Amino acid sequence: MFKRKRIAAGLASVLMLSALAAGCSGGAGSPAQEGAGAGKADGQPVELIWYTVGGPQKDIDKVMEAVSKYTKEKINATVKMKMIDWGDYSQKMQVISVSGEPYDIAFTSSWAFDYVQNARKGAFYEMDGLLDKYGQGIKKAVHPSFLEGSKVNGHNYGVPANKELPAQAVWRFNKKYVDKYKLDLSNVSSLESLEPLLKTMKENEPGVYPIPSNVDPFVPFDFVVQGIPFGVRLDTKDYKIVNVFETPEYRQMSETMRKYYKAGYLPPDVATKTGNDHEKTGKWLVDKSHTVPFADNLWSEGFKYEIVSKPIHEPIVFNWSVTGSMMAISANSKHPEKAMEFLNLLNSDAYLRNLASYGLEGTHYKKVSEGVIEPIPDSGYSMPSFTLGNMFLLNRFPKDPADKWEQYDKFNKSAKNAPLLGFQFDSSKVENELAAVKSVSEEFKKAFETGSVEPSEVLPKAIDKLKAAGINKVMDEAQKQLDAWRAKK
Repeated sequence: MFKRKRIAAGLASVLMLSALAAGCSGGAGSPAQEGAGAGKADGQPVELIWYTVGGPQKDIDKVMEAVSKYTKEKINATVKMKMIDWGDYSQKMQVISVSGEPYDIAFTSSWAFDYVQNARKGAFYEMDGLLDKYGQGIKKAVHPSFLEGSKVNGHNYGVPANKELPAQAVWRFNKKYVDKYKLDLSNVSSLESLEPLLKTMKENEPGVYPIPSNVDPFVPFDFVVQGIPFGVRLDTKDYKIVNVFETPEYRQMSETMRKYYKAGYLPPDVATKTGNDHEKTGKWLVDKSHTVPFADNLWSEGFKYEIVSKPIHEPIVFNWSVTGSMMAISANSKHPEKAMEFLNLLNSDAYLRNLASYGLEGTHYKKVSEGVIEPIPDSGYSMPSFTLGNMFLLNRFPKDPADKWEQYDKFNKSAKNAPLLGFQFDSSKVENELAAVKSVSEEFKKAFETGSVEPSEVLPKAIDKLKAAGINKVMDEAQKQLDAWRAKK
């Protein structure tokens, strides 16, 4: 439940599948730019160094050459992109940041090269003034909640990607088994509502574990720090921070998972199991993920078998969903104004946005019709598009509905804000205690989430260890800051 990185990765997997369903405009003229700043400045063009996350691409230099030709004409700047693979990105970017190695723009988020932490450390350029002067295209394009919810100490240090704004957890079902056993999904939402489906599956498919992995069960709290069990209830009225391990909701979740584990609905090694092999084998009934519009279609296309999903809760805007994909300007950048001009262009110019995401027509994609393309498999350029800015500028894949981005906009507008949206906890006074509490949480959380231990015996021990580690001191400091933040609001 506290797996910020896993949750974000789940969203990322949907978005990467969605990326294949979007395209490049194929060289159509770009619209006039808002807040273009210096534009075609005199003198030698500035080279901007841009770090981003993802598997290195063979044709990255070829595409950036085309990007630079365009940006040189528009803002007198060229772009050099440097990609770092998923698993190495956070560590390598921290080294680059601490060493002072020059760069101008970097991908940052709630799950990679931590946005809030690095903004507080002074790694990123405070961009309020830059947004006002050079970023009017961004301010016009991006949903206001992205910019408001991603502020740190009242200031913006990154440009959020305009994409799905809220998070919505869903139960994701393998439709083959739903159809085979005529399973009724109409009343499915809570963890407990899964029980009759799991029982039917286990009785008829004894060789298949209905729940194939740790499903990270949902409990209705907004956590102050993702990965650490303290926060406020989603329906809070008093904004009181509680130790989630001590709540009835957490106990009920852990007892339900224990019941499911003992019934054989999960693999015996589920607490230590890694990866998502079940997606490849198709031998599973239900897992949990986070959705975006048309996600069932994207999952079905990606897995090569049908998926159907049922929502666990309504769409909610959390701090971590707002900061799930951002680009920051380095505090050491020699060209912060030019970097902002580039980010403004990237987030408001459809031609540039698609060129950076999907490469060159005829080489990396085929144009099907105006605004619709088909990627060329193994072309040498296949970027994780959600990391590169305003997704609403992307064109569609042939199977995409015509109103794809309108549905995203509707999804965003349907969401409600989590109670802690915009609150960023400063843990500098309790760093040691916070680290100790996190260690205790990591010791126990998977066991509770997977039903691998008896809650009546182990939960009291976990609560005692959290208290010994200093969770009450951490919560007191967080409560003081939260009360002050609410008073200012």
